[in-house]
Amino acid sequence: MKQLFFLMGLSLALFGSQFSIVVSKKNPFQALTTQQVRDIYLLKRHFIGDVKITPINLIGQDEARSEFESSILQMDRNRLNAYWVKQHFQGVTPPLTQPSFESIKAFVQNVEGAMGYIPSNMVDSNVKVIYEF
Repeated sequence: MKQLFFLMGLSLALFGSQFSIVVSKKNPFQALTTQQVRDIYLLKRHFIGDVKITPINLIGQDEARSEFESSILQMDRNRLNAYWVKQHFQGVTPPLTQPSFESIKAFVQNVEGAMGYIPSNMVDSNVKVIYEF
């Protein structure tokens, strides 16, 4: 497992980040750490400053979602599903989902506090990058 994370890190160092976690350009917060992003997506953290955060995930089995889950959440799909089953019994539901990167970007642009991941080549002046992977 450590070798996998090393290779992913090496590929990012050589080829640049493939995905960016973005928020609306109006949001006041800047860069986040891996742990902060992980806590937000696992719904262990709900605010940054005074802003309520709404994490948005890509729906389904897309490779980008699998990459996000393994590199940021550090969980495979089975472990993550087990996590959400346990959370369900505590009244916590998983993050909202969107069917495409375009819809994630639109949601982030229009909903205060929303954050989501999109391919880095989709980043423009309408969103602010707070993390890259």
